[in-house]
Amino acid sequence: MKKLVLMFTALVTLTATQMVSAQKTIVDVAAGNDDFSTLVTAVKAAGLAETLSSDGPFTVFAPNNAAFSKVDKATLTTLLKPENKSALAGILTYHVVAGKLTAADVAAALKKEGGMVTLETVNGAPITVMQKDGKIWLKDQKGNSSEIIATDVMASNGVIHVIDTVVMPE
Repeated sequence: MKKLVLMFTALVTLTATQMVSAQKTIVDVAAGNDDFSTLVTAVKAAGLAETLSSDGPFTVFAPNNAAFSKVDKATLTTLLKPENKSALAGILTYHVVAGKLTAADVAAALKKEGGMVTLETVNGAPITVMQKDGKIWLKDQKGNSSEIIATDVMASNGVIHVIDTVVMPE
C-alpha cells in the first residue's frame, strides 16, 4: 500500500510540475533557465518578448548559451545595439515557426517526406529540418547545420526545441 501511495504521489507531483511549466509562456520558460540567458537578452533587445508571450502557438528552435558562444563576440555585441534591432529580430524570428510542432510531429513529417522537411519561419524564410546519423538537424539558408539537442520543452503558447548553433537566414 505504501508503494502505491508513493507512486501516486510521484505521479501527481510530476503532472502538477508539467502543468505549472505549461502555464508559462515561451519567454517565461526561457527566462527561467540560465542556459537561455543570452537568448532572453537578445529577445528583449529585438523587442520580441511581447510577441513570444502572446497566444501563439509557436515552435521555437532556441539556441542555448553555448550556441551563442559560437557567434563572433563583436558581431553579437553589434547585433544587441538598439540601432540593429531589426536585423536581430530577423535572425531571431528565423528560429520561430508558427504552430506547435512537437518532436513527434517533426519525426512523423520526416518519415513521411523521406528524412527532410522545409518549414517556413516567422520571418518568411525557409529552414530545413533533416534526419542524419540518427539525429535531427536544422540546415539554414547559408548551408550551416545545428543539432536539435533537446526537445519538447512545453509552454502555454507553444514548444521549445534546444539547438546547439545559431541558425542564420540569408
